[in-house]
Order: sequence, then structure tokens, then C-alpha cells
Amino acid sequence: MQVAPRLPEWLRKPATHFVSLHGLKQDLRRLALHTVCEAARCPNIHECFHRGTATFMILGDRCTRGCGFCAVPRAGPVITAPDPGEPARVAEMAARMDLRHVVITSVTRDDLAGGGAGHFAATISEVRQALPAACVEVLTPDFGGDLDSVRRVLEAEPDVFNHNMETVARLYPRVRPQADYRRSLEVLSFARRHRPRLLTKSGLMVGLGEEAEEVQALLRGLRAAGVDVVTIGQYLQPTRHNLPVAAYVRPEQFDAYGGYGLALGFKMVFSGPFVRSSYLAERVHELALGPQGAPC
Repeated sequence: MQVAPRLPEWLRKPATHFVSLHGLKQDLRRLALHTVCEAARCPNIHECFHRGTATFMILGDRCTRGCGFCAVPRAGPVITAPDPGEPARVAEMAARMDLRHVVITSVTRDDLAGGGAGHFAATISEVRQALPAACVEVLTPDFGGDLDSVRRVLEAEPDVFNHNMETVARLYPRVRPQADYRRSLEVLSFARRHRPRLLTKSGLMVGLGEEAEEVQALLRGLRAAGVDVVTIGQYLQPTRHNLPVAAYVRPEQFDAYGGYGLALGFKMVFSGPFVRSSYLAERVHELALGPQGAPC
């Protein structure tokens, strides 16, 4: 496969907020908390940490899967049990940061019964107690297709349920070899059926070798599953051990994907080179609800 050329101008983002970055990192370390912002080497980390936001990553910092695009470390033969105090510490940190919109994701824990769904539910509950007025958004793994686990998370009543498709169907064997395209769509469809009024969300990366028609097919599949909000961003190789970038998608193509998605009936399509699942999540949530939307 042809490797993409040098990073284009529209994908150069200066890293300038070092004081904010290191200050928030120190606070997180004091509470033994992890963020996907750090673990996945997000290009927006300086901006988001400077604004005082972060996406909490629960269930530890080691993943039982090895997706080709992801920089989160893979678990070895021995992986630690979930920390029972982690949900309360996430809530404490969210309260310290005075967050109005709290985003919680996790590593994938195929080693656990239920995939760690109970830990998600406990974290939602703790955040609700610490910040009753805040919106809570979860970005979950597929729980191995166990819909009882999905139900457990949903019954903890998050305001937004997000599960990322990540890429088009054809690329799953290379990009997400331990995942399944139809299984991920069913997780999203189940969330819509189980809690019809819940805002559902999914995200994907482009630049991995997909064709525009395949992205459009994925968007149609997400809309058929009842998904409300889609995020589309450029894949950037986080380490030399991850998949190479196949193409740098031009900004006008992101605009075209956004327009196509809105024409399908999504409430919001956030599409652009630096877009990530949780980037500007609070603003995306507000725009998806519209002027008539009820606050959290």
C-alpha cells in the first residue's frame, strides 16, 4: 500500500499550551486516572487540556485488543483487575474541573465478565452524584456483542451513548481485526431500541484506504441503525508501530461527507481533519439538540 506524503499544511497544529497540559496531567496522576487524550496521542490534547477538558479512560490503561490504528498499550498475559475506587476518583476529578459535559471511555476488557459494563455504570452513578447538572457521555467498546452489558450501561442513564465504527466494512480485518462491523452496528441499534430518546453517536476515521462510496455506505448504515450524531476525522499514525496513513483527506472532502450525512437525516455531522469522537463534545451535543433541546 502506498504511504501518504508529507503532512499537509492543514494538518499542522502547533503545540503551545505546555503549562496547561502539564498542570492537568499532574492532577490526573495524583488521582491515578488515565485519559484517552494521552493514551491515544490525540493531536488536540494541548487545545483541550488548555480549555480544561479531558476524556476519562476507565478500566485501566491496557487494552485486550490490538487495533491497528490505536496507540493504547496492549495488555500482556497478566492484566490487573479494575480498580473499585476509580469511578469515585473520576467523579472527584470531573468536579474539580467543574465540567458541564463529562466524557467517559475505556480500554476494551475482553477478559472481564460483562466487559466492564458494571464499572461504566458505577462511574456514571458517581459522576451524577458529584455533578448532578452535568451531561454524561459514554464512549463504549462493543462488549463482545453482549447486549446485556450494553443494557447495563444504558440503564445507568447516560445522556449520550457513543460507540465508534472507526472504519468502513472492508477494512475491518486490517484496522479492527478483533471487532465485527455488523456487531458494532447492532450495539448502536440496540441502544436506540432500548432507550429511544437517548442521543446516540458514532465516529469514524478516514485516510486508511477507504473509498468515498464506502464512507457513504457506512453513513447510511449508521442512519438505519438510528444514530443521531456522527464524527468524521483524519487518521494520523500515532506511532511507527501503527498502520500507515494511506491518504490525507482534503478539507473539502470532509465538507462533502458532512453534507451527505446531514442529507441522510443525522442531527449533527462533525466532519473535519482534526475531529475526534470526543473533541468539543459539549458543543456537538448542544448543536445536535438544537434550540428546542432540553438541557441535561
